[in-house]
Amino acid sequence: MERKVELQVINITNSQAQVGAYAMLLGEVNGQRKLPIIIGPAEAQSTALCLKGIQTPRPLTHELFNTCLNILGATLYRVLIYKVNEGVFYSYIYLRKEDTVIRIDARTSDAVALAVRADAPIYIYESILDKECLHIQEGEEKEPVPEEADLSIDREPTNLSILQEQLNEAIKQENYELAAQLRDEIQRQK
Repeated sequence: MERKVELQVINITNSQAQVGAYAMLLGEVNGQRKLPIIIGPAEAQSTALCLKGIQTPRPLTHELFNTCLNILGATLYRVLIYKVNEGVFYSYIYLRKEDTVIRIDARTSDAVALAVRADAPIYIYESILDKECLHIQEGEEKEPVPEEADLSIDREPTNLSILQEQLNEAIKQENYELAAQLRDEIQRQK
């Protein structure tokens, strides 16, 4: 059975490339690897509010789902990111009711929003994390970003070294959405 790695939510930021989208950065618990995932505004808001401990006057969708689970006597006890295809991550949520375990397919953004509410661990298969992660060194100093820095993706097939340099620069500048796009382009060209 393949090893699973536990992740935690590190940050959620506005998307710099897609209007209305957000980049959620998941980090390896007790490790260096980071995994950016593009999510929608509802899931970003729901997760961010929960992480900040902010209560809304009326329940949001993820709170409603969590309340339903509690009333039915079930608990969400873990999330597993089990697959990635063309930059889209696929997850299962695992529910437990007494001695029964139920596995349900879910969007990763929804699964994470539910996991933070239930204080449930988030796992990913090691092979997926290895392939999709950004390696960020602790204590890595960020250089000031020039006003007109060009961080667009260079799609020339012979420029893997340039793409790698752009990826490193995007990581330094904490532009994880661009870093994810660069990572995907490097993988495509290999």
